[in-house]
Amino acid sequence: MQHDPTEPTAPEGPAGPPAHPPVDRPAADDPERGDVPGWVLVTLMTAGLVVALWAIAGPLLEDAFTQAISSVTGR
Repeated sequence: MQHDPTEPTAPEGPAGPPAHPPVDRPAADDPERGDVPGWVLVTLMTAGLVVALWAIAGPLLEDAFTQAISSVTGR
């Protein structure tokens, strides 16, 4: 495929065109910017709760599943 010399081309840097367009980021004082540390804390606390509940309920759920399967299969 050949380039048509009559078509305008975008200037390219030494490494070619940019990999992605520039990101439009909110200003640091923008109230809609978000609370990243708060979200990190919520995520970590949720993961901790899941691990704690899994540690407590895991054996109970395994026993319930085993009993249910054995009642269906008759073993």
